[in-house]
Amino acid sequence: MIVMEDPSTVTENRINERLLDILKGDALREALVNLLVLPKSEKEYPPLTSVCAELQKIFNEASLDASSSTPAGQDGQPGATPKATETAKSSGPEAMTRVHEAGITTMVVMLRSENNSYRAKFIASTLTHLATTNTVSPKVICLRLLTDEMLVPDNEIFWVTSFAIIKKVITGVDYKGVREIMKMCLDRARQLPSNLRRSQLHLVDALYEVMSLIFDRNASLLPGYFIVNELLKLYPDYKHWPHWKLASLLTDFVDKFRRAAQMLSIMARTKLRPIVEHTGHNSPSINSWKLDSVSLKFQLKGALPYSPELLEPQPSLLRYIMRQPYPREMVCTVIDIPKKQKQRCIALEEQLVELMVSALEDCSRVDASSGVSSSNGSGGNNSTPTSGDHSPCTCAHLSSLLIYFVLIQLISFPSLVLRLHDKLKAKGSHQGRDHLMWVLLQFLSGSIQKNQFSDFLPVLRLIEVLYPEKEPLPVPDYTDPRCAMQMSAMCILMHILKKAQADNIKTPRSLPTVFKNHHEFLQSLAHNPQLPLITAGNPADYRIALLVNAYSTNQEYFQRPVLTLSDSIQGNQKSTVPMPGINCVAMGSTSPLSITLLDSLTVHVKMSLVHNIGQHIQKQAQHKSAVALAPALIETYARLLVYTEIESIGIKTFIVNHLPVVFKSHVWSILHALLEMFIHRIHHSPPQYRIQLLSTIHHMAAVPLSTMTQMTQLHLCMESVALRLITGLGNAEVMPSLTRFTFCSDTKPNLISSDSEELNRVLVLTMARTIHVTGCDSSGDSARWCVDVLKTIMTQTPHTWANHTLQCFPTVISDFYHQCPAPRENMHTLKKAVEEEYRKWKSMNNENDIITHFSLQHNTSPLFLCLLFKMVLDTDRVPPIAYKVLERVGPRQLAAHVRTLCDFLVLEFSNSAGGQHVTKYVETMNAIIWVYNIVPIDRLMLCLALRTQEGSEAHVCFFIIQLLLLKPPELRNRVQEFVKENSPDHWRQNNWYEKHMAFHRKYPEKFSPESILAEQGTLTAQYQTLPIYFSNVCLRFLPVLDIIIHRFLELHQVHKNLETILERLGILYKFHDRPITYLYNTFHYYENKLRERPNLKRRLVVAVIMSQQEIRPQGWALTEAYRQYLARPQEDIAWNPALSYYTALVRRLVNTMQGKPVFPAVEWRFNEFANSGAHALHVSCVELMALPSNPTIVANKLLDVLLKGYCDIPNGEVEEWVNAVGLLLTCLPEPYWLVVHDRIIELLQKPCLASPSSTSMDPFTMLNLEQLQSSRSDLSAALTVALAHSFWHHASFGQVGRIPQFMRDRVRPMLTTEEQLVVLCHLVGPFLQRFNSELARKVFDVTIELYEALFKVDRSVSELKYMDPICDVLYHIKYMFTGDSIKTDVEGIIRGLRPALQRRLRFITHLNLDSIENTSGSTTNSGTTTGTTSNTTVNSNTSNTNTNTTSATNSTSSNSATGTIPGNTTAQSGSGATTGSVLGAAASALGTLGTLGSSVTIGSSSQTSAGVSTSSSMGVGSLAAASSLASLLQDTSPVSTS
Repeated sequence: MIVMEDPSTVTENRINERLLDILKGDALREALVNLLVLPKSEKEYPPLTSVCAELQKIFNEASLDASSSTPAGQDGQPGATPKATETAKSSGPEAMTRVHEAGITTMVVMLRSENNSYRAKFIASTLTHLATTNTVSPKVICLRLLTDEMLVPDNEIFWVTSFAIIKKVITGVDYKGVREIMKMCLDRARQLPSNLRRSQLHLVDALYEVMSLIFDRNASLLPGYFIVNELLKLYPDYKHWPHWKLASLLTDFVDKFRRAAQMLSIMARTKLRPIVEHTGHNSPSINSWKLDSVSLKFQLKGALPYSPELLEPQPSLLRYIMRQPYPREMVCTVIDIPKKQKQRCIALEEQLVELMVSALEDCSRVDASSGVSSSNGSGGNNSTPTSGDHSPCTCAHLSSLLIYFVLIQLISFPSLVLRLHDKLKAKGSHQGRDHLMWVLLQFLSGSIQKNQFSDFLPVLRLIEVLYPEKEPLPVPDYTDPRCAMQMSAMCILMHILKKAQADNIKTPRSLPTVFKNHHEFLQSLAHNPQLPLITAGNPADYRIALLVNAYSTNQEYFQRPVLTLSDSIQGNQKSTVPMPGINCVAMGSTSPLSITLLDSLTVHVKMSLVHNIGQHIQKQAQHKSAVALAPALIETYARLLVYTEIESIGIKTFIVNHLPVVFKSHVWSILHALLEMFIHRIHHSPPQYRIQLLSTIHHMAAVPLSTMTQMTQLHLCMESVALRLITGLGNAEVMPSLTRFTFCSDTKPNLISSDSEELNRVLVLTMARTIHVTGCDSSGDSARWCVDVLKTIMTQTPHTWANHTLQCFPTVISDFYHQCPAPRENMHTLKKAVEEEYRKWKSMNNENDIITHFSLQHNTSPLFLCLLFKMVLDTDRVPPIAYKVLERVGPRQLAAHVRTLCDFLVLEFSNSAGGQHVTKYVETMNAIIWVYNIVPIDRLMLCLALRTQEGSEAHVCFFIIQLLLLKPPELRNRVQEFVKENSPDHWRQNNWYEKHMAFHRKYPEKFSPESILAEQGTLTAQYQTLPIYFSNVCLRFLPVLDIIIHRFLELHQVHKNLETILERLGILYKFHDRPITYLYNTFHYYENKLRERPNLKRRLVVAVIMSQQEIRPQGWALTEAYRQYLARPQEDIAWNPALSYYTALVRRLVNTMQGKPVFPAVEWRFNEFANSGAHALHVSCVELMALPSNPTIVANKLLDVLLKGYCDIPNGEVEEWVNAVGLLLTCLPEPYWLVVHDRIIELLQKPCLASPSSTSMDPFTMLNLEQLQSSRSDLSAALTVALAHSFWHHASFGQVGRIPQFMRDRVRPMLTTEEQLVVLCHLVGPFLQRFNSELARKVFDVTIELYEALFKVDRSVSELKYMDPICDVLYHIKYMFTGDSIKTDVEGIIRGLRPALQRRLRFITHLNLDSIENTSGSTTNSGTTTGTTSNTTVNSNTSNTNTNTTSATNSTSSNSATGTIPGNTTAQSGSGATTGSVLGAAASALGTLGTLGSSVTIGSSSQTSAGVSTSSSMGVGSLAAASSLASLLQDTSPVSTS
């Protein structure tokens, strides 16, 4: 059996033998010839040339042997399997590589052992020749040299020779290989001695030259982006470079990337702050605020030398967010930890501790300013009780955060307390200690029973530090609600002692002396049988709060006081009180627990109260009690649901548990009460619960109402609740809420009514408003979710819209309705049908036939209300049988009759003869509404406002609305009475029941038909309406009035009518739960309708905001300047505020976001906004939109506050003003924020950018805000970019998504200079990361626009000064965002750029250097003779083989930006392919040997060239095309001669 010898071994042996023979002979010859004066070529080259040829032949033969030697069973042989075939295909190149590595290893081993410089140079020459002729991959040679263990500075000849070889052949290595070589060179640099002798300098120089070549941008061996990434990964602190001799080279290279990092950084980002909303954030720009959960650093893309402040942790941002009320959702999003992940966040824990400590200082200052001292010595009864404007502790919301974060395991309670202990002990301050104990007590009271005793031991250590007194503290004044906070430390000790007792743990510590008096006081309360409660008219007494707080974990002492509290609000059936309605009574308790008392209770006590109330409600529902729930219980329950720390047992249990149980029990009185409570008392419920409630209501409404008694009243209540839920959806809540549900044809959607056209129309209007305000109306997902919802709505309730409404709709909605028309009512047919049915009514005598015929009409033509209108018009009465028909019809079907009645009224009013007929019609409708109670005014007005009427019919419809609202006195009287006698601040009231009853006694409400039948005595059983706890006709009409105003705004001909309505009924907005939000949405959505109507805008402001002036302190919303404008006469509307007005407005927002008390104190738990920042932003936007000025003027003045007035801004606050202006522009309509685009164009057209001179400021310096501020230079350009950054950072995706269109339509046409392009990169570069996370297609659009801009600038200027940073940005985009996704889009652009740019960008499209240089030779026409004008571009997509050629214009291109290595023009592919062919062996050999200090004759060169041209083994076969090869080989002689 013949054993085949390994080709690698054969190669090693042959090369070893040949080199040993040559070197042995040459040693003697060297000794002799060095004594003679001979030509250099005679000394060296005859043997070198032949040796190179021999070695080349050895390698080529070994390669052929390796590729041909395949195992048995290979492809084409018997028994070959697919797997074996595949293995064989891949084994050829691998075997060849092994052969090459083996041969090179032999040569390197010989080289490293050489002590003779001549022989070392000889081996180096052969290695270089093998690389340049592509016999062996240059990468193999470089890596083998760098990995050799003998490559150390002590081996000087090997060290210097190796790096000389690498320098000469590295140009043939692909960029990935160059990156490896660079890292290995950095590793080798560490071996150099730090203290160099003069004789060692050449060692450093050898390495330095290789590194310089790699770093040379003109050589373009490797994208500079890769180099800086590697350097910053290895040396992130820019220090500890591998050797001091390389420090300047490395530092300079990294510093050159600071410009690219500047173009990719949001200006003043560390000072930008968001507005914290109830439900997280108002736009998807939340991605821009995300921090790393471990380090709290910005999530920056790429390892670039960003400015130090961007690379630092951002704890101040997290603390700012946590400092606002209702920050939970946003905190979880910012630290980027899903709530379900249960991952502890140490950074969050640390910042919560910092926030607590700073809050304690704030609280102590507030206490000191109000004259209240903490328990460190406060006198017993010297404090005055708080007024009715009580507000909780300023750090109270921290307890909610603490509970929430511990529950979802983001923080550890013991660890947090230990951090507090260490920090406060180090400070040595006891300020605000009672506030801290109160915060800790909230968590501890509710969790100590479920956790280990050891978890709470740190609290004892903290108490020891904070209460070091040796004397007992006095007992606080129990008539002051702050007494609960002052005794919280004692309550904590009571809970811990009880826990130790329950776990049989002996506590080594006795009770501290400082709490002796507190303990004795609590003991006396526990054994006191008399527990005084806070009741109306009696002095405040909080002893029961102290008792339950201390003993909530001790059932022996807790049950009695907590049951006392529960019983005080539950009442009993022995004592009842009347309720509005017929035969309605409720349990006798009417005074709820005050909010001050509830604030004085711990979380555990509140949970117990909520649990007791829930149990009581379910018990009453199961027993189907005829006596309604006590008013005090419902009011107290509503107040308890405000506390977010008990959300899971509060609002969640209410929605998920209590409502379904009550509904299943068919206890409609309780259901009605709970629905009323939610809609009139709950202010800040999370959107998921409101959406769930809306779904539940639609489910309830789908149940056959025949099973319900009092069905009309209950149906009216459910419709009112659904209407408020839909209109109350925030602009940032609609899309997430609706897309959370799947709208399929085979499943009934939960959020869309199956039969109420009005509710579905209101949902469409809400969607339109949301899309308009958020700007999500482009394409893709933002349009898809909307269309899906609309399709489902049209399936359930087909309808159309008037043209004046469609004109206001966003494009996606208006297009849908144009494409999906629905049938409309024929008015002529309607008139005839009503007349026909009326004749039937008058002719029919049998009561059963009448009831049967007309009660089933809704299935075909619901005309019965039209008949009732004619009955009352003709006879001024409603026959008793008509009520029976209405009862049979039911409230759900009656809605269809109301719609037909509205159309019929428009028809009748349109055809009326004159004023008397109109008056008669109004009186008839007034009787139907108020006398006969057939149709409630709010339902009729809602239906009228939402009907589709065009042209004159629309005018008539609005005219009818105005007449029915204002001509009869019934509604106006009720509104005036209700507004005069009541206040919307229900949380401050304990007598709501009395005022509520007084109004209903004066204006009782009846619900047809049951109420009328009960009065007529036709009902057999005793009739009982549902008890009304909060609502009345005025409150039910308020959301309808919102819709009516919007419908009037759509038709400019009726604007005067609207002003009249606002003048008469606008006072009702005193009770609007979101007045500023409503006004903001109105001004935003109808901006183009109101732009030329300053009087109407002023009337809206007066109606909505000024109606609040009785209950709100001055300055709560509008500025003094605007209030003075409102006080002017009605005809005096001309006002163009000066710049000082806008400056004051922005300053108010800045101060508010800094935490300064700008606005009067507000109880945020019952406010429409979550915090002062959101309030300030919205009232400022409302005021700006209400100005009688063009949007462009207003927006320009806003920008001028900074661009013209930045000198007047306090030092260090410019960035905060930039943040404020950006926020304002983000929240304003499109005509306002488009001014930002105009200012950008103005900036680009400035002479310093559009036509820069030699004295013009560098654009990077011009846009460095921090540097300019320190030097007191002109900030206008930097501030313009900073304002654009602030605007886009805060912007909704609809706003920031306009960037590509802006670049294409406005920026690209006017770009002419490189400076303008640099500014453009500064503008859009920072937002690529946001595009990438929200919609990747936008990244592609922006990137393509940048390439187009570069192409245009390249054609416009002769010299490019900033192409390196611009190219760095483009590489950043490729490797961080786009990859090869847009390669085909930009490849053509890059090929059209100047050669210097092509060289720098060649790795993006995998261009070869030879194709770039040939292209440059044909385009620059430098006068050098070129061998061909054919296109030599090599497309790397079609060939993976590198084409290694020498350009014919090599000798004349030295003035270009390319740095060609002398004598070696080896090119590389931008892809990872290995180096391929050569330009011709002769030229390559000549160039290589020449650089090693040798020469060769032309003749030998041409002979070698001829030999190579006919031998495929010499690499000719790998050229791209035969014609290109021929032309290139013809150019060999001129190149070698030169």
